[in-house]
Amino acid sequence: MLTLNAFLPDEAATAALGAALAKHLEPGTAIHLRGELGAGKTTLVRGVMRALGWSGPVKSPTYALVEVYELSRLHLHHFDFYRFRDPREWIDAGFRESFNGQNVSLVEWPEKAAGLLSPPDVEIVLASSGSGRSASLRASSPTGIRLLEKANACFTFSPSTS
Repeated sequence: MLTLNAFLPDEAATAALGAALAKHLEPGTAIHLRGELGAGKTTLVRGVMRALGWSGPVKSPTYALVEVYELSRLHLHHFDFYRFRDPREWIDAGFRESFNGQNVSLVEWPEKAAGLLSPPDVEIVLASSGSGRSASLRASSPTGIRLLEKANACFTFSPSTS
């Protein structure tokens, strides 16, 4: 397991963290994004998408539940399960086939599909912290560890990085 921490003073820093991750995404990577409303989850995804060359809109999939982006080397699915009232809605929505080891999955509110999602390669927790936000990134798979090690080389994480 590998954990990195960062202080993100503004929206640009949150997007920059997303960009640092984007450069090293591999097909099949699953990232769970946790944090209260307004914590910066979609901003981080927007940073990922811009770094991958996506110039179109990147919006929160709160009502659509998923936004699918097909880029030259990656198929990225951005999920938002905030509106789920019961974890079985994940099954009813037919998302199981999206988690196929080929698509990159960025999942906001993964706890709303409690117990039905596979463990993520990386879990990112965003929280308000003074005038900005804190980010804690935890890798729990070989794919996730590779991703965070590479991101650590191109993004400034807090000294308490372990």
